[in-house]
Amino acid sequence: MGVSTSAPEAGVAVVTVDFPPVNALPVHGWYELADALRAAGADPAVRCVVLAAEGRGFNAGVDIKEMQRTEGHRALIGANHGCHAAFAAVYDCPVPVVAAVHGFCLGGGIGLAGNADAIVAAEDATFGLPELDRGALGAATHLARLVPQHLMRALYYTSRTATAEELHRHGSVWRVVPRAALRGAALELSREIAAKDGALLRLAKAAINGIDPVDVHRSYRFEQGFTFEANLAGISDKHRDAFVSDRSGGGEGR
Repeated sequence: MGVSTSAPEAGVAVVTVDFPPVNALPVHGWYELADALRAAGADPAVRCVVLAAEGRGFNAGVDIKEMQRTEGHRALIGANHGCHAAFAAVYDCPVPVVAAVHGFCLGGGIGLAGNADAIVAAEDATFGLPELDRGALGAATHLARLVPQHLMRALYYTSRTATAEELHRHGSVWRVVPRAALRGAALELSREIAAKDGALLRLAKAAINGIDPVDVHRSYRFEQGFTFEANLAGISDKHRDAFVSDRSGGGEGR
């Protein structure tokens, strides 16, 4: 359980997340993921990173149960900073990052996939932000990188999800494949990327980030400020308590 890194072939590192039962990450899990991504990108032998997950889904956001059982705002602040660190580690990774998404990609999962350079998805993958149902705000910055502006707003306000095939039609998902073929498809794309000159790939990643129209770091931190405001107003606890009481398993989504 946790975050592991493997090197299945030359030039490719696979960072795998495994936090049963639903990959809802505790605070330390976000930092662990950020550290693994930074280490993989810092390895001069790596030319592409695959971000994958084990279990039922790619990522269900933060561990809401951890947040509700922790006194004060310590877990909330920890999750805010941890998510920002992990999302930034994907975006700032010196080499391209390919997200291999299966099952649910919710809340923090959107932050990870939305900051990736490319997405390969299983046919069962669904993408969405249940933030308003969880008493939180955030990651609209990253959902806006996956779907057009008005669809992003409709998905955000309703907490509905979009399928991998829908995102493929919008051009944000590279390929949609059967679940059993997901890892192979992600490695196929990564292998093609990793065949390029490593120094040029790192220059290309820096150049592409440099021309992005939106500063994803500042934009996401701006959103997080409203999450904290909702907490201070007592709105968030009401929704998180209801979520935890309705589920006997791990807390999903943020």
